[in-house]
Amino acid sequence: MVDLVTVEVVKGGLVYAAEEMGIALRNSSYSHNIKERMDHSCAIFDKNKRLIAQAEHIPVHLGSMGLAVKEGLKIYKGDLQEGDMILFNDPYISGTHLPDITLIAPVFYRGEIIGYVANKAHHSDVGGKVPGSLAGDATELFQEGIIIPPVKFVKRGFFDEEILEIIKFNVRVPEIRVGDLRAQAAANNVGINRILSLVERYGLDNFYEAIEEILNYSERRMRSEIKKMPEGVYVGEDYLESTGVEEEKVKIRVEITIKGSEITFDYTGTDPQVKGPLNAPLGVTMSGVYYTLMAVTDPTIPINDGCYRPVKLYVPKGCLMNPVKPAPVAGGNVETSQRNVDVLLKAFSKVIPDKVCAGSQGTMNNVCIGGTVENNKLWALYETLAGGMGGRPGLDGLDGVHVHMTNTLNTPIEALEKNYPLRFISYKLRSDSGGAGKWRGGCGIERSWMLTSSRATLSILTERNVIPPWGLKGGKPGAKGEFYIIKGGKKKIKLKSKCTVTLSGGDVFLAKTPGGGGYGNPFERDPERVLQDVLNGLVSEKSARKEYGVVVRKGELNLEETMKLREGKV
Repeated sequence: MVDLVTVEVVKGGLVYAAEEMGIALRNSSYSHNIKERMDHSCAIFDKNKRLIAQAEHIPVHLGSMGLAVKEGLKIYKGDLQEGDMILFNDPYISGTHLPDITLIAPVFYRGEIIGYVANKAHHSDVGGKVPGSLAGDATELFQEGIIIPPVKFVKRGFFDEEILEIIKFNVRVPEIRVGDLRAQAAANNVGINRILSLVERYGLDNFYEAIEEILNYSERRMRSEIKKMPEGVYVGEDYLESTGVEEEKVKIRVEITIKGSEITFDYTGTDPQVKGPLNAPLGVTMSGVYYTLMAVTDPTIPINDGCYRPVKLYVPKGCLMNPVKPAPVAGGNVETSQRNVDVLLKAFSKVIPDKVCAGSQGTMNNVCIGGTVENNKLWALYETLAGGMGGRPGLDGLDGVHVHMTNTLNTPIEALEKNYPLRFISYKLRSDSGGAGKWRGGCGIERSWMLTSSRATLSILTERNVIPPWGLKGGKPGAKGEFYIIKGGKKKIKLKSKCTVTLSGGDVFLAKTPGGGGYGNPFERDPERVLQDVLNGLVSEKSARKEYGVVVRKGELNLEETMKLREGKV
């Protein structure tokens, strides 16, 4: 019988092994999307392919990783040897979208498999009809990039050069792809070494026993949290504003049933899959459920397979949240995943309102651009843009952050200007974009750059340009997103939320991202806090008066007029 101290040490060792995998992947990668934005995730599984530890990386990756490991290894037909690694990106197996390439490695100890390590990294281009591989108007999976089934990419420690050549010939910047794939392999090697160190130190039997204790512990804690919730059936609904192909709303509906220590999520009533790329593979839907459940219960519960034993999930085949191949899915991973969280939080706001924030920006604001520079050298860039987080009970929403399913960083403009034909003009928080509330929503950002090469193709895939992020408990909605092309320094062209356009040298791209919704009655906000927002440039004097009932003139609070205004006397 393994002692509890050993269990705790093994638990911590596994978690940090996953974190160290991520550090190795980030440090050895080539692309700015991985090195700067940290758009990658790492996790560790036992010999039965159960999640036993994960790093604090990307929620939409991590929640789908278990499905990817189970399905990927089931579909792969060959034998695994020490030093082998399985590579694939088919979203209907890996659970996300084509730019996310999954790499799985078995962990061998004395000739037997004792576990698996896996990582998923978003590659900034995997081919397809547009640079960056996120076409907002794709109508089938084949338009979104190269599709790789589970294949043995690393054989006994050596890359399969023929598979590598196939990948290189189907992407726009092959040298970057090769570097990132090698970084993924390096990350898995780090994870393998750390697991073997634990096994050598504590013994294989103790290692196996510790895993069972860790899983059971997480299950007990999650069941305890669910039991605290009032039993019943709770419904949440929200909409995507367009499909990328059609300008019509698409409904996501979830029904949450809480009974005892178990919880069921039923997506019956969600609209059918669409023609555009907003379909979300089952892994994306699972990711949203797992992330939201952890957020509204206790985030200190160790995240592993045990957490999700009390969870039942029903998603009708052929609906938006569980499409049938070859429906396009590039935007499902990035945009529909965000709206799924909004829907789930709306439902949970009726269960545990003191643990739910108002609507956050609800989009990843995907920007893809690429073209050629001197000597016809190809370049491709992908990034997501920060926005506002929703206000929370007792706290304002955060300003200029990546929310919910993203959890990436902002790409530094210095890295982009150095490596791409872009010159930045503005990068700042967007005033008056956070929804008013007792606890205001976070502000979005304003970010603009000029193209310095002769020509490029720009694609954006965004949401919340028509339907604003919602407020809670009397809070006001956050500002909607706005995207523009400015030609000749004068002609300002507003872009649809999902589109592809051709840029010429000197054209400026301007992004104004959504803010978060407010929480609570704005007139209950402390006037001094409103004044501070005005001084920080987050709220204008006009909005202070109109939205919060606070009179600020020339940077000073007029308390007497404020009280009269709030009492309805002025």
